[in-house]
Amino acid sequence: MTIIDAIHDPNLFRPLFKNLATWRAWFVVLKAIFAIPMTEEDRALFTQLTGRTTPPAEQVQECALVIGRRGGKSFVTALIAVYLACFRDYAACLGPGERGVIMIIATDRKQARVIMRYVTALLRSVPMLAAMILRQDAESVDLDNRITIEITTASYRTIRGYTIVAFIGDEIAFWRSEDSANPAEEILAAARPAMATIPGALLIMLSSPYKRSGPFYDNYRRYYGQDGASVLVIQADTRTMNPKVPQRVIDQAMERDPIAASAEYLAQFRSDVGTFLDSELVQRAVTAGRRELAPQDRSRYLAFVDPSGGSHDRMTLAIAHAEGDRMVLDLIRGVTPPFDPSVVVKDFANVIRSYRCASVTGDRYAGEWVRTAFERQGVSYWHSELSKSEIYLESLPLFTTGAVDLLDYQPLLLELQQLERRTSKSGRDSVDHPPQGHDDYANAACGALVLAVRQEKHALYMVKYGY
Repeated sequence: MTIIDAIHDPNLFRPLFKNLATWRAWFVVLKAIFAIPMTEEDRALFTQLTGRTTPPAEQVQECALVIGRRGGKSFVTALIAVYLACFRDYAACLGPGERGVIMIIATDRKQARVIMRYVTALLRSVPMLAAMILRQDAESVDLDNRITIEITTASYRTIRGYTIVAFIGDEIAFWRSEDSANPAEEILAAARPAMATIPGALLIMLSSPYKRSGPFYDNYRRYYGQDGASVLVIQADTRTMNPKVPQRVIDQAMERDPIAASAEYLAQFRSDVGTFLDSELVQRAVTAGRRELAPQDRSRYLAFVDPSGGSHDRMTLAIAHAEGDRMVLDLIRGVTPPFDPSVVVKDFANVIRSYRCASVTGDRYAGEWVRTAFERQGVSYWHSELSKSEIYLESLPLFTTGAVDLLDYQPLLLELQQLERRTSKSGRDSVDHPPQGHDDYANAACGALVLAVRQEKHALYMVKYGY
């Protein structure tokens, strides 16, 4: 039984589809993935979606679906997972006691719950499939045919040790991890060997598009429109995949922000977002094994803090100094919420004084409580003259010229590598963390380094002109 047969069968999935006509484009996508015969009308739509003229003659091994927001990706992810789990026989590929896993990776726990609800509905709405369930928890479903559907978030560590019969990466363009600067690359690299012993194993990447880098974009760039390519790539706007989305919603989004809306709804990769610091630049700046430097009498230190109220973001502190034309990061500290801000300020003030700093600089948009709290501890608080984005842009030459010494602290290095540069319609650049990301350590570190640069320039000026 094909997946299309299962969708049309009134005893299986047909009751879950209110209007089959609105799913026509998805049916063509499924036919392409599983090499199901197409009508002439299907083939014309297939060419529109893929840029190819000839549909695959056999089930593809890998595919990348570039689909606009609200296009139905998460439901189709669950549908494919349930179909493969219940209608494919993988027993001959499994050893004694081994379970095959259909692994679904979601961007975060919230999205994982959404997909799990779809999986649960697809299984439990069909009595024959519901009877296959042996055990279910928040992240997995064990079936009686030695197959498990498992849904987790983006970390390459979560998929090692499994025998994966199918891998589905939902919203892969937006994966973020505190373990890796490139989670998509590392997860895919871990998944492929886990699928190597399974004939007919299927790897699907699907997402709304984002920036023009990473494995999702690389597959699009290399394989879209290429007949016979090893990866099937499909690109479709929201309304092609889901005609129920009102056109006015898209029109209004285009009026507000045409570049963002083109990515979200028209499935176009963004040209205005790029990586700010190459991984090589960051790694080159690290002094291996150096976690912190104690204060030295001969150095003059500068402190920068990224304050937080204690409920959402970390509160971070960095201290740096100049050694000639090199800027050295001496310390990076961070406290993860929840915490009492007054307690953290007291601890940070003690550290700041130990480096003989009478003041600390921080976000100019921080609340008055920050200044007051530090001054109670005998440390003056100065608002930064630069915005966060301006700090990042001013720190860039330190990395490109190799004039910075970073500490070997992985959370900081990951945040630096994940920073994104955006270009506005006016041509103005800004730098920030990616969606769902963080830059608390990066902001504090770059802030302290920029302070050190400015102090060194001021000192050289004073010497040059005899002040």
